[in-house]
Amino acid sequence: MVLFDPLVILLVIAGLYMAWNIGANDLANAMGTSVGSGALSIKQVIIVAAIFEFAGAVFFGKRVTTTIAKGIVPIDSISLLDSHLVAIGMLAAVLAAGFWITLATFYNLPVSTTHSIVGAVLGFGLIAAYNGIIALGDIQWGVLIKIVGSWLVSPLLGALLAFLIFSLIRYFILQKTDDPYNIEKKFVGLQILTACYIAFAHGSNDVANAVGPLYAGLHALELAGLTIPLWVMLVGGFGMILGLATWGYRVIETIGTKITELTPTRGFSAEFATASVVVLHSFSSLPISTTHTLVGSVIGVGLAGGLAAVDLSVIWKIVVSWIVTVPVAALTSALVFTALMGIGI
Repeated sequence: MVLFDPLVILLVIAGLYMAWNIGANDLANAMGTSVGSGALSIKQVIIVAAIFEFAGAVFFGKRVTTTIAKGIVPIDSISLLDSHLVAIGMLAAVLAAGFWITLATFYNLPVSTTHSIVGAVLGFGLIAAYNGIIALGDIQWGVLIKIVGSWLVSPLLGALLAFLIFSLIRYFILQKTDDPYNIEKKFVGLQILTACYIAFAHGSNDVANAVGPLYAGLHALELAGLTIPLWVMLVGGFGMILGLATWGYRVIETIGTKITELTPTRGFSAEFATASVVVLHSFSSLPISTTHTLVGSVIGVGLAGGLAAVDLSVIWKIVVSWIVTVPVAALTSALVFTALMGIGI
């Protein structure tokens, strides 16, 4: 198997497509608060993301990538039987997750790319078990339970931390000044720093959603060793920046303007809370949802101003899209895998 084999080329293209989707949806979520508060323009956000997203992906992204690549489905066991199956399964997972995220982005919905790829990899594992390639018990259900648990905890942590940060800012700074407008202007600089922080955090965790399956496929085909190649991480980083630059504005609008009114102090609080929660989980190798965490943080900031400050109808649409993501991605992945095997790829 050589690097320019058609299957390998398809895997790389699919990984780039998934990374593009992550940039258009998930990275747009992460940077939407900076645009919504007026701290940064979309062009400035792209520059910030290009630098710090790459840094987070390349220098801190390998922990979560390994979890996505090998921590859910027993890839090594399947590879011993047929390495070709692993490559096809990972291709199916990336395509299935990418299709779903493209659809969600079209409708301005900030879905979780982490949910999408975890569901898609699980779908491959389930169809492999159905076909007798592995046993159902070989799927790492314990790891999945930890991942799902982190999905529930992370938005709550984000909401709580953002609520506390903004409440402290409001009590100790905003309520003790005669010129709140000047305070907000000063927080623009701080929010630019937190925009860099959240871009780094996003790269460290969510790049795995694109390159985890790509690396698993390459490793099964003996084109990547135990260490994830740098060029694989660069494919993920480049694709995410491209997605943000070309289509990210759709989801930026939802996060930045539709959930609650964002000012620099509110945006700073939401971004700092989100980035801190995401980096913590990246260090522990858990693929959490930046989308969930950020939406939780934005809601927490909104609740600090009272429930009336939050648009509950927008939140309900977002939550529904979250609930359906895993089963839709899993089913689509199983169908795509079956189709790819049927046409003899």
